[in-house]
Amino acid sequence: MKNRTTGLTQGVNFIYLSLVFFLFTSCNTNTKVVKKSNKQPNIIFILTDDQRWDALGYAGNELAYTPEMDKLAKQGAFFKNTIATTPICSASRASIFTGLYERAHRYSFSSKTVKNQYMQNSFPRLLKQAGYYTGLYGKFGVKYKGLDSLYHEHENYDLRYDRKDISSYYYKTLGKDTVHLTRYTGEKALEFIQKAPEDKPFCLQLSFSAPHASDNTVEQYFWQEENNHILENTTIPEASISEDSYYDKLPQLVKDGFSRLRWFWRYDTKEKYQHSVKGYYRMIAGVDNEIAKIRRELEKKGLAENTIIVLMGDNGLFLGERQIAGKWLMYDNSIRVPLIVYDPRNKAHKDIEDMALNIDIPSTILDYAGVTIPTNWHGKSLKPLATHKDAEIKRDTILIEHLWDFKNIAASEGVRTKDWKYFRYVKDKTIEELYNLKDDPKETTNLIHSDSHKETLRALRKKCDELISKYQDKTDLNPINLSITSDQKHKFSWNYSTQNPNQSAVQILVSSTKENSLNNIADIWDSSKIKDKSTSIQVDKTQVQVPKGSYFWKIRVWDELNRTGSYTEPIQVNTK
Repeated sequence: MKNRTTGLTQGVNFIYLSLVFFLFTSCNTNTKVVKKSNKQPNIIFILTDDQRWDALGYAGNELAYTPEMDKLAKQGAFFKNTIATTPICSASRASIFTGLYERAHRYSFSSKTVKNQYMQNSFPRLLKQAGYYTGLYGKFGVKYKGLDSLYHEHENYDLRYDRKDISSYYYKTLGKDTVHLTRYTGEKALEFIQKAPEDKPFCLQLSFSAPHASDNTVEQYFWQEENNHILENTTIPEASISEDSYYDKLPQLVKDGFSRLRWFWRYDTKEKYQHSVKGYYRMIAGVDNEIAKIRRELEKKGLAENTIIVLMGDNGLFLGERQIAGKWLMYDNSIRVPLIVYDPRNKAHKDIEDMALNIDIPSTILDYAGVTIPTNWHGKSLKPLATHKDAEIKRDTILIEHLWDFKNIAASEGVRTKDWKYFRYVKDKTIEELYNLKDDPKETTNLIHSDSHKETLRALRKKCDELISKYQDKTDLNPINLSITSDQKHKFSWNYSTQNPNQSAVQILVSSTKENSLNNIADIWDSSKIKDKSTSIQVDKTQVQVPKGSYFWKIRVWDELNRTGSYTEPIQVNTK
């Protein structure tokens, strides 16, 4: 009887202690037990500005000092062939938010805003609606007034392009100290993690301005003193394929633009080149320092084991190759970016060869969050590739493009496969380039006139046209019923199927042949962009001297958001 009573007492005590322990761990929200529960994962999306694909140590670059980025790559999934489908910050970021090619969202620097219907479907908004606590610090990068609909917390800022000295990067303060923008963004990340609600997962977007150059300054690059030691006693080797012959091969419309101008800003002397390249890598190291602090804070808060980190660059960059600078062209220096997906719940590291795209990022983030991916997005989730050993993305050809209508940067469009690349320039589609990436990864031999590659060229041209048509914005303004009368003046007219087309500008191209018109070669007259809401333009006959026999003309229009539309089909005009 005594033993039975003792056993009963011990059992009651065990139940009582278990209940106390349960109540204590349930009520004490500071314990790591709660933090490490199997809830939806937290997600930190880190976007750098102008970090090209090989600008980290894990990619084999001995100039890059990126121990934290390398650690993420070693512990997670490293995507070796990631493409920014439009290699310039504003359009690339619009694609990242909306999951759409530029061909669809049509956002560029000159646009008034991203089209609201696309931002209503953006990944941060969908996460917020699904219960995530969302935040943004740094360069949002596109014009949009509805940030409150996307983020619970946000502060949108970038380097100050209006300043001509170090204050372009040093203007934010922490306490009484003016700090580098990279340090400021890192500190805001720490504050967000410390204060994030414990009853819901979070998604924090950190958009560093680094390593973007301060374009309007003599120095171009400004970094924190703590990174002075990086490359301090190193002489940077000359840029690859930077001999005169590689510059000479460039189309004249590229030579005349910002690509060459910015080369003079950064690389045209040995002193500038050494300073700029070292500055570039030192600024990347600054971001790396902040990543280390963020990861330590996650450990401290007990969040590290349930926080996914995605790291990517918004576009690539030329570091003097071909004697040019900047990005925006279709060469791999410009379109390839780093991408790392680190999921602490998945301990298997992978180096992934499949082509990943900037437009895959929103689908990937939603997939990890367990949120339904919109069916109209153009990208795919990369989670299966990162998670499963034998997964394939089944992607053979991608669209690459830069459509901003700006005279100093030549617009271009093309396609890329694993082994091939074809592209052309929008203003003159007869200027084409074709490269065998497998045999010629630096893209030094243009095969466009090679007889033995005619079939490849034909297939890639066709695929380019197909993808352009497939991803065309279905809400584009489409002028119809083009006509012309020539009495005292030439009167070009058109109309729309809708009563309120919201046209803001128009461009008219007049060509002597259909072939020229199809290739956007206006050998008779190019009106350039005319800000006009009317559906007819009158031009003096002395300004547009049409040939006898026949000629061709077409137009494109800009909508109320100043988004560039597509050209219409050519219209033939027979003259007496």
